[in-house]
Amino acid sequence: MSRIGRGAFIVFIVLRYGLDELVLSSFQKPWIRLLARVLSIGRDLRSPRAVRLREALERLGPIFVKFGQVLSTRRDLLPLDIAEELAKLQDRVPPFSSDIAVATIERAFRKPVDEVFESFERKPVASASIAQVHFATLRNKTGHVREVAVKVLRPGMLPVIQKDLSLMRMMASWVENLSADGKRLKPREVVAEFDKYLNDELDLVREAANAAQLRRNMQGLELVLIPEMIWDFCQPEVIVMERMHGLPISHVDRLREAGVDIPKLARDGVTLFFTQVFRDGFFHADMHPGNIQVSLAPETFGRYISLDFGIVGTLTEYDKEYLAQNFTAFFRRDYKRVAELHIESGWVPADTRVDELESAIRAVCEPYFDRPLKEISLGMVLMRLFQTSRRFQVEIQPQLVLLQKTLLNIEGLGRQLDPELDLWSTAKPFLEKWMLDQIGPKKLLEQLKDQAPLYAKLLPQLPRLLHDYLKQSNTKENRDIALLLQEQRKTNALLQALVYMSVGFVAVLVLFQLWDHFGWML
Repeated sequence: MSRIGRGAFIVFIVLRYGLDELVLSSFQKPWIRLLARVLSIGRDLRSPRAVRLREALERLGPIFVKFGQVLSTRRDLLPLDIAEELAKLQDRVPPFSSDIAVATIERAFRKPVDEVFESFERKPVASASIAQVHFATLRNKTGHVREVAVKVLRPGMLPVIQKDLSLMRMMASWVENLSADGKRLKPREVVAEFDKYLNDELDLVREAANAAQLRRNMQGLELVLIPEMIWDFCQPEVIVMERMHGLPISHVDRLREAGVDIPKLARDGVTLFFTQVFRDGFFHADMHPGNIQVSLAPETFGRYISLDFGIVGTLTEYDKEYLAQNFTAFFRRDYKRVAELHIESGWVPADTRVDELESAIRAVCEPYFDRPLKEISLGMVLMRLFQTSRRFQVEIQPQLVLLQKTLLNIEGLGRQLDPELDLWSTAKPFLEKWMLDQIGPKKLLEQLKDQAPLYAKLLPQLPRLLHDYLKQSNTKENRDIALLLQEQRKTNALLQALVYMSVGFVAVLVLFQLWDHFGWML
């Protein structure tokens, strides 16, 4: 019954906010459209459709808010106005009770919260769809008291998630079967993608591990600060980390007043993104303004502060090399090479004409070069590319969806910080250097260094291995020769038998002839 009640509530919200208008235009069943209009008499549809969709998701609760966030990344499936409005679903979820947060902490650490922390602020400082954050102080093993941030998972998330995901799968199936655009929109694949993200985020230890990996990767870069995880206090429902002090990156005027070099900050953001993607293949994939601050401390002044590591993206060496070649070809305006790469990778059918794909890509990208970021929209470029992709039956690669989302976040961040930023010219030198490092002597030396322990282990064994190989080769060769001789002897015996039989047969014929000729004399 609870599932039926939840389903009825979802249908009510869908009709109340006019979301049926977003999809019913493509529905093939007239009675469905008629029923929806009868049930929704009296509703107010004066707000734009994208705003109504965002408000409805907020009304439906945390899981649907998170779904809207994930859906905003699929700009290959959504109109641009809806994607941009859904991208606003950041940190807008009401916090849950502090008493529940305290109970979760005490259950995780099996002791009262006052025994875990020196002090604990019951009022949360941030609340999102999956968890909320409280500030506290913690005494470590040496007796030193340090400021920490405590992230607590929302209670009862798993059963709610499973229930809502079940309903989403059912609705996705309806849309796919009843809507003319259902198969192109791939609603079931979108829900499956959302399911994966949610299950990753429900284990806060996984988030802590992501943060630790990014912190190691970024050491020495001096562009970003990532909080240290305090592993003695990390559990699936609660994690404790170093408290970071910074100013939200959305407060550009206050940052400028504090003396931060805003254009440099914008360029550093691009460098940071491309370093994580192409050098490490492990990148922060939720870089919206709510998760980014800027340090004003003298020793780290002007550096980024990254927060919330529930979603990270990973790329294989093949993905990195393929993407780098694509970006480099784009920056050089070598559209033919871009088209060839798409065909070589199997992203488009093998019989696609290179010149036609090259011409289509040129028509999308050429108008946007040599222009400041304020005059272009990377989202619009991507939308046109996706439209072109559908024409040439390009398959959207799942492993690149998070990369696309993060690239759009970087664009929005750059537009907010420095509208004059030229994303292309900022990224081009980095990618060209990265490509040189991949094929130059530096890469060769790195590979030799990585394999040195293996070579050091194999080198003393080489004489024995060579002796064993030659011995095995000689043994095999002798065995082959013996088999060959044995077969030859069999062949010789067979040939001898055939010769004897032939001679005997001829002798018998001769005797018969002689008898026939001289027999009458006897």
